[in-house]
Amino acid sequence: MKRRNFLKNITAGVAIPSLIGGMGVRAYAASPFSRLLNAFSTDTDHVLVLIQLNGGNDGLNTVVPIDQYDRLYNGRSNVILPENSLLPLSGSPTLGLHPALQGFRSLYDEGKLRIVQNVGYPDQSYSHFRSTDIWMSGAGADEYFPSGWAGRYLAYEYPNFPADYPNPDMPHPLAVEIGNSMSLSLMGPQSGMGFVIPNADAFYQLLAGVQDPAPNTPAGEQLAHIRLIAQQSRVYGQAIIDASGKVTNQQAYPDTTLANRLKIVSRLIAGGLKTRLYVVSYDGIGSFDTHDTQVDPDDHTKGEHANLLQQLGDAVKAFCDDLQFLGAADRVTGLTFSEFGRRIASNFSGGTDHGEAAPVFMFGKSVAGGVLGSNPQIPQFPTANDAMPLEFDFRSIYASVLRDWFCVPQDDIPNVLLHDFPYLNLFDSGLPCVSTAVHDANQAAGKSLLTAWPNPFTSGLTLEYETAGGLTLIQLLDTSGKVVATPVNRWQPKGKYQEYWEGTDLPAGTYFCRLLNNGRHQTKTVVKSR
Repeated sequence: MKRRNFLKNITAGVAIPSLIGGMGVRAYAASPFSRLLNAFSTDTDHVLVLIQLNGGNDGLNTVVPIDQYDRLYNGRSNVILPENSLLPLSGSPTLGLHPALQGFRSLYDEGKLRIVQNVGYPDQSYSHFRSTDIWMSGAGADEYFPSGWAGRYLAYEYPNFPADYPNPDMPHPLAVEIGNSMSLSLMGPQSGMGFVIPNADAFYQLLAGVQDPAPNTPAGEQLAHIRLIAQQSRVYGQAIIDASGKVTNQQAYPDTTLANRLKIVSRLIAGGLKTRLYVVSYDGIGSFDTHDTQVDPDDHTKGEHANLLQQLGDAVKAFCDDLQFLGAADRVTGLTFSEFGRRIASNFSGGTDHGEAAPVFMFGKSVAGGVLGSNPQIPQFPTANDAMPLEFDFRSIYASVLRDWFCVPQDDIPNVLLHDFPYLNLFDSGLPCVSTAVHDANQAAGKSLLTAWPNPFTSGLTLEYETAGGLTLIQLLDTSGKVVATPVNRWQPKGKYQEYWEGTDLPAGTYFCRLLNNGRHQTKTVVKSR
């Protein structure tokens, strides 16, 4: 990855002001404010790491219901794993893991792996793109949300973002994604909420200050200038460099793309970044879309799917061991997800086609180890139309993570997920939620340009806002991103204003109140009650 591409991806991913008082990276690094920011780098609170298994993982060859092995054999004899090859799970005698998942079995034995069976959503879409959007946005099959569930959580946690960010309360990126571009998961109601690192090579080039020389031409001079401005404005890039420099020794990792990315995440967490969310994608690694040659026809324990699962299990095990070694294991939980599972019956190409529900894995020191859910019921003679039945809606997992890991009050969660869902037992029963002080600081971080009250409201909203002068626009958007009202649309002198907007006719629901002015923006969530 060339440094210019790294900077380009940062620009597209951050999408927020990155200068502090107009200072560039070097001025920032030497400033007293920089030292103040570093003083806050040890209080990082809870962290969630999301790993996307892109392509649709075959859950039935990942977590195998041994009690229905004969029925599985009837439907997928050309891809099924030998029963004697499956890894047994203590306390779950009717289940076995794929033999390539030795890393996951070790975590399971240590009580650090939670297997949630039969996860999906009603009215499953079999499109990779649509189903991925559903998982990332938290929408239903008949809904289209332009924001991601994690992005909305970050907007809830840091309501003044992006005005005056970074700041002493939150000097670091709200989220970091290692992948080609920012995913929908991290899109907030107004803009991206994260910082993108394209790949591991780009990360280490950033640390080393490596840059391709600009050509000795007029265009090259312009390129060099653009690079300089970009470098000076990337305060978050400097924060990542600083955090990385604090970790000089890590445990061994496999030499795979996924492991290299998780090694970076561990380093940044242990180095003191206050970043709440990390997303690690499988792009460029391989796809779980195993329509053909899913297994080696001569040895079903090997092949494309086995290679992907081994990379996953070994990388996650190394990551958990490294966090323990670095003293950060108490603060980190991980979650894998895939847009759908595969069909019960295999096809004639030695693979499996798009299906419905599949297992989800949660890992970390604080998860409740073991298995949640029942073994799926397999027909006696599965056909190509048979799919895995749904037991748990994936949004119940998100709701439980928000409540029990990020300590979001239960009454606030429907305003983040835009629906109300049942909660699941995913974490140790004694896990405390003690982040109130941190949450209060996050709520106050940055500069509030817009306040709306009462919230929830029944008839109207009082809007208090600050404009830098010029055209000032305040809009209300519904969850699909459609503008449903424009309470303010006028040229105004610089200053603070208050305006009442009558919204009696607005249907009950969650809305986003957005201020746009002079290149600045801020969005607050408001709720219209019945």
